[in-house]
Amino acid sequence: MPDLVAQGTDPTQRWRRAIEPNADLELGRTAGFAVGWDPQVSRTHAIISVRDNRLFVKKEEIARNPIFYQGRSCDSFSIVPGEHFVIGSTTFTFSNEQVNVTLDAPSPMTEQAYRAQYLRQVHYRDADKRINVLGQLPEIIATANSDSELFVQLANVLLAGIERASSVALVAVDVDAGDKVNVFHWDRRRLSSKDFLPSERLIRQAILTDQSILHIWRPEEGSRAAYTMSAEGDWAFSTPVAGNGSPGWAIYVAGEFTAESEAPSSQIDTNDFRDDIKFTELVASTLANLKEITLLEKNQASLGQFFSPVVMNALSGKDHDSVFSPRETDAAILFCDLRGFSRTSEEFSDNLLGLLNRVSLALGVTTHHIFQQDGVIGDFHGDAAMGFWGWPLEQKDYVERACLAALGIRRELALSSQDKNHPLHNFSMGVGIASGNVVAGKIGTVDQVKVTAFGPVVNLAARLETMTKQLHAPILLDETTALYIHEEVDPSVARIRKVARVKPFGLTTPLIVSELLPPFDEYPQLTNDHIAAYEESLDYLLAGDWEKSFKLLHQVPADDQVKDFLTVFMAQHNRVPPADWQGVIPLTSK
Repeated sequence: MPDLVAQGTDPTQRWRRAIEPNADLELGRTAGFAVGWDPQVSRTHAIISVRDNRLFVKKEEIARNPIFYQGRSCDSFSIVPGEHFVIGSTTFTFSNEQVNVTLDAPSPMTEQAYRAQYLRQVHYRDADKRINVLGQLPEIIATANSDSELFVQLANVLLAGIERASSVALVAVDVDAGDKVNVFHWDRRRLSSKDFLPSERLIRQAILTDQSILHIWRPEEGSRAAYTMSAEGDWAFSTPVAGNGSPGWAIYVAGEFTAESEAPSSQIDTNDFRDDIKFTELVASTLANLKEITLLEKNQASLGQFFSPVVMNALSGKDHDSVFSPRETDAAILFCDLRGFSRTSEEFSDNLLGLLNRVSLALGVTTHHIFQQDGVIGDFHGDAAMGFWGWPLEQKDYVERACLAALGIRRELALSSQDKNHPLHNFSMGVGIASGNVVAGKIGTVDQVKVTAFGPVVNLAARLETMTKQLHAPILLDETTALYIHEEVDPSVARIRKVARVKPFGLTTPLIVSELLPPFDEYPQLTNDHIAAYEESLDYLLAGDWEKSFKLLHQVPADDQVKDFLTVFMAQHNRVPPADWQGVIPLTSK
């Protein structure tokens, strides 16, 4: 890919940037290709593009100063590789130089390894100058908005700080691509008609040994070898960028000896390179630390999708690998499915983005209340979500937290449905909650993580959620969860109604399911007397006295849809228990 090289009056005022062919790009003081050091360059000074290996330049009307090409002011022109134009005190050169990592580099005449610990003890002979260049790193790190921009600026720092260097490159061994050596960015102090050929052997050796390696190729006779002629380098060293955030990364620096240093390689003192390699080690260490912080922030942001801020704060400073590793634990599992989605899908068939926004908003209600009760987001399945409590931190009240989250979801959606203009009008949720022993933990990689729970309790919670449609109850609980709420939670917080003893479709073991209800102050439509009458009716139904059961159901409000489940079931059998009645209502579908 062709490059544009900008060079100001100061050696540090430069960059090399790749130009995407057939794309219009802005060149200016604050544009995409920014020249922040030159006040004579307007904010957006020109539009540049590459077509057919030519660089086309067109001055913007708002640009104050002229663009000079071949000594003349030009508003529109094109140039070929090797040519340049000038704006203010900055020269812009169009380049088509290439970089190709090579395996053909001969064995070096001199090789020297430098451990980081040794280099830390080395004192700069030109400390003031080095420190002045290194002082630019904080601003570079703070202002770079991407890795590519960071690499451009770091290459400038390396060329400014290592006067003998003619070329630099930031490289990496890509394990996912068969250990291929990739070049993130490279730069050269002077344009050349030759390709830049970094030594793959040198790069791999530095990364493998985790230390800086220096190679000197110039033969003892003083004549320059074919490789050094073509590769633009009598010497090169590579410094690894260690850290989890920069796996397999390295910095490569190459250069030539001056005419004054035409001594045989056997007389070259490798200690003369210590300052340059120490400088590069500091740049590499800064880059590694930055990438470690970026990786940590990425992991924190990734985990923030699953954990509430309170949980994240509690986990800070702890070893995530051990905390998040899968383990058995007692937990409460909540499955929540969106109701009204199919009907709304038909209404919004010509506005799918609008539908997506509404579904996202509804799922946002779910995640908000799960996080509000310090739960974990386990997974999303279309318009359904899973949350759980009891992991990764111990929560003695994990069952209550799950139930409070479910009631919060029900409450918010009920209020939204009262407003016909609200985006969540006509939406509701079906929620199933079960509690008991599960395996919970993190699966995935450093870059992509998923936390979830496994086990029969998880399956039961999912099955309870599907039963809410058949039993007409917004929130259903298993026996363990219902017993906890009944015994440990005050009715002013949550109430329980035993709904039925059912055998779920496809299962052989019956279970008693209960409805989780808001307190009377919040849901006065169903009083405690109504709940008692329903549960007494259920007891008679299970015992086989369906006449008394049917009469007691008349004490429950007519608009109570859960009551309809028992009424319809008895009506289907003419209010007479089947001959094989065992007190279990079979469900004929999921």
